[in-house]
Amino acid sequence: MPSMFERTTKKLVKEIGDQELRPVKTLLSATKIHRFSLIQRKKARSWFWQRPDVPLDASLMDILEPGSSVPDAAVVSVLFSDTEVLKQQAAGSMNAGAEVGFSGETAACQESSLDIQIVSTPHETWTELQKRKLLDPEPALLKQCREAGVNLYVVTDTVELCNSPVLPDLSSANVSGKFFFPLNIFVKGEGQGGGLKVREKKLIVPKGSVLAYTRKQLVFYGREWEILHIGYSNDQETFPAGKFQKKPFQQPEILHIGYSNDQETFPAERIQEPISLKFTKRDLNHSGRIQEPISLDFRLLQEEVSQNIKAAELSKDMQGVVFSNLLAMLKDREDLQDCKPLQDLMDKEPFGHLDGPGGTILTELQKDSCHPEVGSKCLILYLLEALMVLSDIQHVLLAQSMEKRILLLQRDLVGSILEPNFNCSENTPFTLQPELLAPLQGEGLAITYGLLDECGLEMELNSPRSTWDPEAKEPLSALYGALSVLSQLAEV
Repeated sequence: MPSMFERTTKKLVKEIGDQELRPVKTLLSATKIHRFSLIQRKKARSWFWQRPDVPLDASLMDILEPGSSVPDAAVVSVLFSDTEVLKQQAAGSMNAGAEVGFSGETAACQESSLDIQIVSTPHETWTELQKRKLLDPEPALLKQCREAGVNLYVVTDTVELCNSPVLPDLSSANVSGKFFFPLNIFVKGEGQGGGLKVREKKLIVPKGSVLAYTRKQLVFYGREWEILHIGYSNDQETFPAGKFQKKPFQQPEILHIGYSNDQETFPAERIQEPISLKFTKRDLNHSGRIQEPISLDFRLLQEEVSQNIKAAELSKDMQGVVFSNLLAMLKDREDLQDCKPLQDLMDKEPFGHLDGPGGTILTELQKDSCHPEVGSKCLILYLLEALMVLSDIQHVLLAQSMEKRILLLQRDLVGSILEPNFNCSENTPFTLQPELLAPLQGEGLAITYGLLDECGLEMELNSPRSTWDPEAKEPLSALYGALSVLSQLAEV
């Protein structure tokens, strides 16, 4: 489950209602992000999930020519208070023949009172700032980002703390009976018997911390720059190849006569040939990333995963080495921290050095020279990106799923959830298919429910009923991708 800090920031963003606001997930990031901070992010190899934002210890002002005036800001003060009391009773066993028995009561109280201000940058400020060119010579930071192929963003608006609140997290659980990973957020593990568990945590958040932010992408051409005020579904290039040329702006035409359907303000050229929904190897670009499809749905997610697997063509020996070492990484939190260094080293030619299971994977990949562009390296990077979308608890549960060899069963269940709900934008109740639940049985079913619960679905403990949450689509898509690739690797 998300930390108390992340739960608070997500609730705050939901209440503010700005779809471009991004909740800050960690307290460390909250102290590093400010207005005009630079954010870096690499493009994901999937169209269905994103790589995380990484705040840099630098500001837009650090790479621009100095100016005499302080950029204007619009400030709105808000007081946000939230108290949540959860009391839950559960007893019995899960459906579909599961051997999971439990009885007990859980209760929790979470309270927060935030004195915040929303700081935004007026459009006129950007017009004035763009008169200031990039420093000459090119700042080292920009050169490194350009060579690494990362995209840069600038923080335009922030939600900042004016007080220093205490975030409490009090939970208790009274459980008896035999249980495997009961699906409440307080008791996890395996055991038998009864007892009362009480946990209280408090987190003091420093004044001035940023709880949420809006970012816009930067684009550089020569010493000039601009930000993309209109968001795009997929990243543009911060450092476009070749010389970036702005298109001349044509005189606008006012439509004095209204039409039953809105006309396009910026009509695009007609597409001469329909884009095929079937992915082929030519649809994979030099980085192994599938070119942008017309629209995103579950069928395209299936095809994206399938094409990444087919393009890799891993040998049985390599599958075994990668599978066993990924299992070791998922079981050990210290080894799992090597996922980010492993990704970075795999993007380099030649690979760098890494110890532990990650280093063993690198060594095995160095033997693969069949597909230098869209081979096994790209498949492992695709899998690592999917894993990084998931939580620490899901990593542990995935390791147990790998050991129990229930990955394919879980993949089919996740797919059955995504397919009918993929483009559903509202919270909607649904029922898990009993024929997909039945083969999991006992602990396997509880592990699977834990994976789904961590994605943000509202699971009912003793029934297959649940509630779809649109915010669960990205982690569920990543879980589907991870389960698909891991199940393929397990076929040795």
